[in-house]
Amino acid sequence: MVKKILGVLAVVIVVLVIVVATRPDTYHVERSIDVSAPAAVIFPVVADLKAMGDWSPWDKKDPAMKKTYSDATTGVGASYAWEGNKQVGKGKMTITESRAPERVADKLEFIEPFPSVAETAMTLKSTGPTSTNVTWSMDGKSNFIGKAFSLVMNMDKAVGPDFEAGLTNLKGIAEAKQATLVKEAAERAAAAQAAAAAAVAAAPPPDAKAAPDAPKSKKK
Repeated sequence: MVKKILGVLAVVIVVLVIVVATRPDTYHVERSIDVSAPAAVIFPVVADLKAMGDWSPWDKKDPAMKKTYSDATTGVGASYAWEGNKQVGKGKMTITESRAPERVADKLEFIEPFPSVAETAMTLKSTGPTSTNVTWSMDGKSNFIGKAFSLVMNMDKAVGPDFEAGLTNLKGIAEAKQATLVKEAAERAAAAQAAAAAAVAAAPPPDAKAAPDAPKSKKK
């Protein structure tokens, strides 16, 4: 009886290994959102590793997360390492491409809860003078553990909701920034108009030309 159970268990394990091995070797996660702000306003918010903390969904999951930044936090080669709770794990992000105001790409190196490497990108596409479509994507390779994990929860379902939350946070920040810029521009225009009007009012009137003397009558 014991041998029979062990034999069945061995068959199940072999079948499971085969199923896991046939899972896709790569994965792709992508989410997009429309933002009422120009790409030039959004780009600095996604291109600076420190600014990411304001909208990153993972920062919300662990406000006490420990971060270590490189000297530069923007541009190719800039990086930061993080270490947090079980929800965020441990890893490192390095900027591999920064093309203003269109695209920022990063290399993600996860250390915990399990080692893996992925490529992420933020792509900004202008859809109007003050509107932009922002796409957040992630591509990676699935090792055996990742393939096994995909049997119960694939990467799209695991990471997709976080991407959606992050993009919503980004939208709020970018649109608030754009509203502030529009308000400041309107205030500057109003101030300039008021100054011009005041200058005109204070200017002395143009010199009036003296009227010509009336001709004198001749005595007869």
